[in-house]
Amino acid sequence: MRIIAAVLLVIVLALQYRLWLGDGGMREVWHLRDEVATQRAENEQLKERNRTLLAEVQDLKQGKTAIEERARTDLGMVRNDETFYQVMDSAASATAKQKTK
Repeated sequence: MRIIAAVLLVIVLALQYRLWLGDGGMREVWHLRDEVATQRAENEQLKERNRTLLAEVQDLKQGKTAIEERARTDLGMVRNDETFYQVMDSAASATAKQKTK
């Protein structure tokens, strides 16, 4: 009887080892859950970025205001009836003066 109990105990311990520490065990399940949570957070950030880009594309397709804004900020363009003023702070003007010397 003792031999059977000892064999059963060894089998239970071997199964518990596989459950907690073996391939496909609980340790791996916890690790995979962490990876899934990280991936879901990244996916949410990318979905928000996609929504923003889609809204920007729709705005560029439908209205001239967005195109005008892009031309002003990215290309520095002005309209014919506007006057362009560039304001430089003292540090920038000192650097510009040094470059011209």
